[in-house]
Amino acid sequence: MITLLSGDKAPDFKAKDQNGKTISLKDFKGRKVILYFYPEDDTPVCTVEACNFRDNFSLLKKKGYEIVGVSPNSVESHKKFEAKYKLPFTLLADEDKKIINAYGVWGLKKLYGREYMGIQRATFIIDENGKVEKIIGRALSKIATEQVLK
Repeated sequence: MITLLSGDKAPDFKAKDQNGKTISLKDFKGRKVILYFYPEDDTPVCTVEACNFRDNFSLLKKKGYEIVGVSPNSVESHKKFEAKYKLPFTLLADEDKKIINAYGVWGLKKLYGREYMGIQRATFIIDENGKVEKIIGRALSKIATEQVLK
């Protein structure tokens, strides 16, 4: 359950990206970050969301945003996902769910009457000073960029 609020200091993180490079929130100091959490690489809804950010990448960059996707998939899985859909942004492998838990996006989900634990799709906009500017707790894949820019 998301417990962070707008204005809170964003929890720092450190994880490997799709190229095996260790990335941390500190690497983005002085820049705005779209930190979005998604359940799994190369699944229908997650792909729509990633491609929405990809298709609006130039616009988001012009507005000063860096895009970082986070899921519990491996570095290798992220590399395949990036290549298949030509994703021009960072994907972090959070296999131990440290970032996912720090941002409170791991929780109970329901699908077809079945309950299970999983990632709540959410997006955090982090300002240049490392503070949470906005939280989109119900991120909608088809309009992910619109939600960020609203």
